Amino acid sequence: MAMVMPTVFFGHGNPMNALERNRYTEAWTALGAVIPRPTAVLSISAHWYTSSAALTVNTAPPTIHDFGGFPAELYRVQYPAPGHPELARRVQRLLSPLPVDLDEQWGLDHGTWSVLCHVYPKADVPVVQLSIDATKEAGFHYDIGRRLAPLRDESVLIVGSGNLVHNLHAYAWGRQAVAPYKWAVDFEKRARELLLAHDHDSLVDYGRLGREALLSIPTPDHYLPLLYVMGTSLEQDPIAFPVDGVEGGSVSMLAVQVGESGRGQGN
Repeated sequence: MAMVMPTVFFGHGNPMNALERNRYTEAWTALGAVIPRPTAVLSISAHWYTSSAALTVNTAPPTIHDFGGFPAELYRVQYPAPGHPELARRVQRLLSPLPVDLDEQWGLDHGTWSVLCHVYPKADVPVVQLSIDATKEAGFHYDIGRRLAPLRDESVLIVGSGNLVHNLHAYAWGRQAVAPYKWAVDFEKRARELLLAHDHDSLVDYGRLGREALLSIPTPDHYLPLLYVMGTSLEQDPIAFPVDGVEGGSVSMLAVQVGESGRGQGN
């Protein structure tokens, strides 16, 4: 019986997670062990937030260190996963007639590799990145997720990487064990309820969810990858939260898994 791949939204948090072993990275490793091995990963990262839709089409995408002020060791990290031009062209066809560029210059940014280096530490699963078009409204991104859903039947793991709550202005820099802000906790709790209820309309129109949503999503870049993952879901898909926690008071590490780990069609 053919397997339907789950899809996963990761709260990726601090780039230093690439080097650290903590409860988040250990949970990412555990997910990699239980999810059926995919033929490729399609990643939608908050850090390829640009003015058009594009896909990486290079055979050896470079590791992009798209941050500043971190230890030198982090800049030496390489994640040499191969690309998958055939998958890029397949996605381009799925999204037609939407114009989607095939980009040979972009690679894997830290939204992708800081997580995948724990999920697939051997870097032996091909990876394609899909950009987030910053000029489009939330519903556009959810609709793209719906159009990508057939890839679940083709052994492709669709990954969104961002953070459900991502307010760096409120982040407690340099302090340890800071309690989460109430508004962050309240919004994450409400989002979980809506996800479990399959109330996608409310999550797409998140501006109507009140003050907590506005504080949690001051800019949409880290939230929108969740909408791609939501768009891939079927009504019968279970929703799980294999990782949780809030860092610095205002960055949610919540992971959202859509579908079972290797659910058979018709089960």
